[in-house]
Amino acid sequence: MLDPEIYGPQESALKEEHIAGQLNGMTVQQLAKAHVCSNDAGVHQLVNHWLRTHACMEPFILAAHRQLSAMHPIFKLLDPHMRYTLEINALARQTLISADGVIENCFTPGRYCMEMSAAAYRSHWRFDKEGLPADLIRRGIAVPDPTQPHGLKLLIEDYPYASDGLLIWNALENWVRTYVNRYYPNSSLVCNDRELQQWYHESVHVGHADLSKESWWPSLKTTDDLVSILTTLIWLASAQHAALNFGQYPYGGYVPNRPPLMRRLIPDENDLEYANFLADPQKYFLSALPSLLQATKFMAVVDTLSTHSPDEEYLGERQHPSIWSGDAEIIEAFYGFSAEIRRIEKEIEKRNANPNLKNRCGAGVLPYELLAPSSGPGVTCRGVPNSVSI
Repeated sequence: MLDPEIYGPQESALKEEHIAGQLNGMTVQQLAKAHVCSNDAGVHQLVNHWLRTHACMEPFILAAHRQLSAMHPIFKLLDPHMRYTLEINALARQTLISADGVIENCFTPGRYCMEMSAAAYRSHWRFDKEGLPADLIRRGIAVPDPTQPHGLKLLIEDYPYASDGLLIWNALENWVRTYVNRYYPNSSLVCNDRELQQWYHESVHVGHADLSKESWWPSLKTTDDLVSILTTLIWLASAQHAALNFGQYPYGGYVPNRPPLMRRLIPDENDLEYANFLADPQKYFLSALPSLLQATKFMAVVDTLSTHSPDEEYLGERQHPSIWSGDAEIIEAFYGFSAEIRRIEKEIEKRNANPNLKNRCGAGVLPYELLAPSSGPGVTCRGVPNSVSI
């Protein structure tokens, strides 16, 4: 209550009305932000995370196990990037994305969750746009620039995901190109490899049958085609999934800051709810958040998803590099790739300490470590595993 002896009765009343309006306005803004966050959380979980990494990788993995011999060079290359993915997807279908499962109960789309994911797949997903450079161009973040190693110029230079991701993409592409050129020195070998062609045909025409007639699918006729397809798959399984998954608990675990679900709409001035909102905006805001049970379920799930297991295998690591024991050239190339990944990690550390990069360094700014390749076990908000393993 403002003192009328200081301000005068009329001025005091006007100021109080103004301050109350500001407080209500702030709460409306908070409520609006919370609704935006809840919708963004649904898109993040169902489209960018589940659909674009877990689900869309699965047909390529199934086809690899069905069509490629364990001794096939491409199976050997992909093997660490397929680790545990089928298992974690099966568990997700049992408890997370199932009817009346955790996702339907704890996210705003509710029973329409998987319908939203399916609609995004039908109308927006394109394999030829899932590689990082093509994705950045599609989203208007970059333009082609042949003078750069990765062929792009970023329109937002201080964009940690893109700038760190392009370092990893470039390293992956160089490693894959060296590997492919070793076993496929000319394109005729790609065309005449029956196992390889059957793997890609099944991945597209059986695994992605709903979209198999689309003209945008890359062909598999040249060594460049094979390098592009394999680099995209490894990127999705490793760095793309890491960037989407392992920051979920640190960024969204505090539910009031980024609620996955809102139970009450923003009230219109003509709604009966508007009076309740004006009477106690904060109470209304809290009542709109997920229930205690919903919030607890959500927190438990994203905590689990954000946790690295003690036996995790990170980018640049292989449990069995001896798989190439008869090929010294490939072993040397792999160790060169591992060294490049370690160099990238040091570069990311240097960027996170650069005060000129305001989106990753400064007071109250978290360093961007989601694409820092190594990590210890637990919730670390960093680390790039080889595969979609959680």
